[in-house]
Amino acid sequence: MSISLNVYLVTNGNGREAVDFYKEVFDAKVLAIQTFGEGPSSPDHPIPPEAKDWIMHASLQIGGSVLMLSDTLPGMPHIIGNHISVTVNTDTADEAKQIFNKLEVGGEVGMPIQETFWSPAYGMVTDKFGVQFQISATPGQA
Repeated sequence: MSISLNVYLVTNGNGREAVDFYKEVFDAKVLAIQTFGEGPSSPDHPIPPEAKDWIMHASLQIGGSVLMLSDTLPGMPHIIGNHISVTVNTDTADEAKQIFNKLEVGGEVGMPIQETFWSPAYGMVTDKFGVQFQISATPGQA
């Protein structure tokens, strides 16, 4: 599978679930996971016990790209925005459809995956974590 994308996601205490989800969706290799509890402690920014297992940083190898992720710093507000869209490019329409179908589980389809004038398979979906994706088969460009 040939995919290209790069982005850093911030989740709301469910980072480990997001890592597991994206690992399955993209057949990703987890390169690193560090929790807030594994980081250095600071009396100025104590980590609440319930957040010690939250993700401070994770990276997943997805094709030739790396997806990075962390939970919101404990004590800080988590703001979900719709200004970030992750573009996922694959070499084939079958790959694009497979990824799209997995991302839409528990999410919301903005545009069903379909043939367009620029791609044999293009669709928009917001996954169950509120992350917007544009999936596109771009043969030879992934």
